[in-house]
Amino acid sequence: MMITGAELFVKALKAEQVDTLFAYPGGQAIDLFNALYSENEIEVILPRHEQGLVHAADGYARSTGEVGVCLVTSGPGATNLVTGIATANYDSVPLVCFTGQVPTGLIGNDAFQEVDIAGITRSICKYAVTVRRRDDLAAIIKKAFIIARTGKPGVVVVDLPKDIQREYGSDDYPEKIEIRGYKQELSVPAGQIRKALEILNHAKKPVFLIGGGVKISHAHSEMLKLAETTGVPVITTIMGKGAIPTTHDLYIGNIGIHGSYAANTAVSQCDLLFSIGTRFNDRITGKIGYFAAHATIIHIDIDSASVSRNIAVDISIAADAKMAVSALLEKAQKLDTGEWLEQIKQWESQYPVSMKTKGLTPEKIIKAINHVFDNAIIATDVGQNQLWATQFLELNEKKQMLTSGGLGTMGYGFPAAVGAKIGNPSKDVIVISGDGGMQMNIQEMATAVCYELPITICILNNGYLGNVRQWQEMFFDRRYASTCMRYRKSCPKSCNSPTECCPEYTPDFIKLAESYGAKAVRITKENEIAAALETAKHTLKVPTVIEFIIEPEENVMPIVPPGNALDDMILESEDKGI
Repeated sequence: MMITGAELFVKALKAEQVDTLFAYPGGQAIDLFNALYSENEIEVILPRHEQGLVHAADGYARSTGEVGVCLVTSGPGATNLVTGIATANYDSVPLVCFTGQVPTGLIGNDAFQEVDIAGITRSICKYAVTVRRRDDLAAIIKKAFIIARTGKPGVVVVDLPKDIQREYGSDDYPEKIEIRGYKQELSVPAGQIRKALEILNHAKKPVFLIGGGVKISHAHSEMLKLAETTGVPVITTIMGKGAIPTTHDLYIGNIGIHGSYAANTAVSQCDLLFSIGTRFNDRITGKIGYFAAHATIIHIDIDSASVSRNIAVDISIAADAKMAVSALLEKAQKLDTGEWLEQIKQWESQYPVSMKTKGLTPEKIIKAINHVFDNAIIATDVGQNQLWATQFLELNEKKQMLTSGGLGTMGYGFPAAVGAKIGNPSKDVIVISGDGGMQMNIQEMATAVCYELPITICILNNGYLGNVRQWQEMFFDRRYASTCMRYRKSCPKSCNSPTECCPEYTPDFIKLAESYGAKAVRITKENEIAAALETAKHTLKVPTVIEFIIEPEENVMPIVPPGNALDDMILESEDKGI
């Protein structure tokens, strides 16, 4: 049977079991939308901006484990995806992004709304291709889904010229294809596993360092069993948090610039760092020459290119985290870690991660979220709000955190929550955002209202771009350059002391939320937190905005200053470090 390329596109989505498509129409994609018009098996979600759209597809994918799929038109529609493509690819999120394109005969002629989106995105995605022949369409779409979801997951961009969409051809869609040079599965090297276990069994002060790869491979239960079997303490990166329950006795905390004293010190003093599913980026290592300087380092990662790229390791194992941990479990044994764990617990007790400020603090807000919501997905934005969330959120098999780790994208949290709620209608979905990041994609409030999504949106409003302001305070002599969100042209240019005389904040988040049709409330006192969250939890069909007015100069502590070793930290704002 002969069908158009657009009709084959719809058939391919159904064959790949896509039931949700995040899409924004335009001239060079209109044939694809026409083919979707009478399709009942695929729900088309219309966000209000393409960047919000791709973040929503990302949130959908992270929270469901399925491939997120989006569709936009050519030119600006395609380029508006770029930040979201990089965000998802950095964090190994499986997405397939379809873009409309001008007819093949016009490509290269600077046609209206023509851009080389495959060329633009090739360095920030796993694979990008422009379909040049109708006969290749089915195989290319099949290839896109295979590449996105297998191996180290990532983003695939498929550019569809308008004439390919309209051209008639075969309706065949393959069940399987061979991709030359692409290895979908990695076996676990048994010899390296034996060496790793031998070193682990002789370690006196071992640590498991767990990254996002463990969560991506759905190895939560295996990782928990390995930790409990061996008695080895677990430290996570931000992306790895939740790999084992954060309330577990063996969980120590996050590592890195804003990691806990106990976690950072344990890594600095361990004799074996057993890392699984992390690429050792600069946010977790501190001064590289001092990172785990006394330790043998074992590194398991599905991407062999990540091994020894930033930190030289002693044993490397290129394998899927779940397969590797399962192999370790076959011969893992209980270690004598009692004395080591006692030392770590002393560090935890001596230098806990906590906020000493009285009144309404992010710690109290997030701990209230822990208490009120027991089956939830929490999406954070980027900045101080994200860092506080990664310090104080409790995560387990029923609570999941979505955050932009590798790229650190402001504006990610809210649209990601929209996608997560669409993919998980029975779960509570909460956003933790700063006032700055919230404004970057606040137009998606219309999407949340129109699709009747009861999301709880917590805005931590300190009137600043808080993370940059903190660095300006601590390392740039309080020169608050372009970080005050209440600034007016009539304000003194060099002001760095917020007072009651400062202009009112713009916008009024309560009025703005209500204008969209959402519920909204402003909280200024600690004793108002729980009631506001409970009300939001039981609000049906519409999102609820809770604006928390927090101290303007509240800092995320502890912090490793730039250029310092991981255990050379400032614990409190007035401290000089240890």
